[in-house]
Amino acid sequence: MTLREILFFNPILLAAVTAWSIAQVLKVLIEFLVLKTWNWALLFQAGGMPSSHSAMVSAAALSIGLYMGFDLPVFAVASILAMIVIYDATGIRREAGRQAVLINTIIEEIAKGKLSQHKRLKEVLGHTPGEAVMGTLLGLGISLIIRIIVP
Repeated sequence: MTLREILFFNPILLAAVTAWSIAQVLKVLIEFLVLKTWNWALLFQAGGMPSSHSAMVSAAALSIGLYMGFDLPVFAVASILAMIVIYDATGIRREAGRQAVLINTIIEEIAKGKLSQHKRLKEVLGHTPGEAVMGTLLGLGISLIIRIIVP
């Protein structure tokens, strides 16, 4: 079975992968609109607007409800996992990003005193609540569109 067949015959997976992909592409476009420069590395990085994690898990959860039923345990599990992923993206990973900013500031200050070269830490690890909300809305919208296209 080809990837195309797997995605077509599994609309839940199709919705989740599509939502993630669109969110990643939107990150590149939004950064271009703001900074007027293309950053293609964003296609494969975490963090930024919108949250691809939130888009993917919300699309999967809603699609499970739409295709299998909202009263099934599998929908409950998917919803709980989506809530955990979205909470993690806006909570724990966001705080880790704040720590990276502080550590990078300290390294820059020490570097002024001739400290050896250090690689900067990645600062955008998590999402703001707005980024997570936009990712979630994107995921829900993609699920509804896929449900219409693939009955």
